[in-house]
Amino acid sequence: MTARVLVVDDIPANVKLLEARLMAEYFQVITASNGYDAIELCERDQCDIVLLDVMMPEMDGFEVCSRLKSNPKTMHIPIVMVTALDQPSDRVRGLECGADDFLTKPVNDLALTTRVKSLVRLKLVTDELRMRAASGETMDIDPLTSAEQINNSSIRGKIVMIDDRVSSYERMVKYLSREHDVEVITDPQEALFRVAESNYDVVMVSMTLDGFDSLRLCSQLRSLERTRSLPILVVANDDQESQISRALEMGVNDYISRPLDKNELLARIRTQIRRKRYNDCLKDSVQNTIEMAVTDGLTGLHNRRYLDSHLATLFEKARVKKSPLSTIMCDIDHFKKVNDTYGHDVGDEVIREFAERLKKCVRSVDLASRYGGEEFVVVMPDTDVALASIVAERIRASIADHPFIVEKGAKQLTVTISIGVSSIEPDDEDPQKLLKRADIGLYAAKKNGRNQVMLEAA
Repeated sequence: MTARVLVVDDIPANVKLLEARLMAEYFQVITASNGYDAIELCERDQCDIVLLDVMMPEMDGFEVCSRLKSNPKTMHIPIVMVTALDQPSDRVRGLECGADDFLTKPVNDLALTTRVKSLVRLKLVTDELRMRAASGETMDIDPLTSAEQINNSSIRGKIVMIDDRVSSYERMVKYLSREHDVEVITDPQEALFRVAESNYDVVMVSMTLDGFDSLRLCSQLRSLERTRSLPILVVANDDQESQISRALEMGVNDYISRPLDKNELLARIRTQIRRKRYNDCLKDSVQNTIEMAVTDGLTGLHNRRYLDSHLATLFEKARVKKSPLSTIMCDIDHFKKVNDTYGHDVGDEVIREFAERLKKCVRSVDLASRYGGEEFVVVMPDTDVALASIVAERIRASIADHPFIVEKGAKQLTVTISIGVSSIEPDDEDPQKLLKRADIGLYAAKKNGRNQVMLEAA
């Protein structure tokens, strides 16, 4: 694994030392001697992770960290603070500024490489989500709003603690329950299933489980799809450095050592919750972008893009299985007159109401889509032309037999539709022939007086 590491320190000897260690692990290293240059490099997307010295003139590391984490352009970049300060209060201050981890001078080589690799691995996931979200035509989240929300430490989290020693977990529950909802699972055999079935923000795993390998439990949590991205924080003793390194290598997000400092524990949990909420926002944005790409905004039905791609799949399955496949093509009669007489707002109301009635008349397995304007298509797998005609008549009646209430009840409109129905034939080579015959049937229904169903090209 390689990454671009920004080393920020005003003492050249310290920079050279870290640079040599990181380059030995094949990381790309860039450097800055002050906070202003560091911020500029981060804003230009020049690095994947920042190793930030605390004691610097003009702007110390705490201020640099705070500025980077409050900026929507840079808040996703992991920051490891490197300092000679070793008091818990110093770590808490850094974590509250948004730092992701701490390294105490003199820096241990193993600690340096495992922390950098662990945080870079997490950033790769975030970068992928950011890229997908940004590539959508519409971003569902405002980056500035998201930064404010993610950095709001008052948001309660749901935490599960896996620990079989009462003396260990009671104190942590006492600390955490002031800000979060905490559950304790004392049976590690049961923990994997419980965690997978619930929606937690953070899972804490004790590294001193009696008769059970804590690392194996962490590995299992990382291997399950349901818990793969769930933040894991391990609670370890000071003499478990090698186990902590293994845990970070397999994807554990963070650790805290006993004896616990209450404020550090709370700060580390807040950091994990902020990161999870940020990634959740990105995932929601990606999902919304995908849905918008295949959904008609006015009706909530699938759009023509989705129809074109999905119909080809259904058509091929029907040919291979030699099963029936039918299409229903609907068009609202005299829709232009509705727009011209009552305005486009009323026309949109009619379109929306028609879509609602259409959905009630078809099955969940049927593909209902807005083909364009006032024209709609329903694709019905495993359905022959006779059954499709019955459904088409049901759709027609649901529209014609009940007036459309528009303008908040101020008006009632009588609306009718014309429908063409077609079914797959043995010599059909592509789904467009299926649609073409339904379109010909629709044209015939229009020509014969509207408000009726016509089969194929009859």
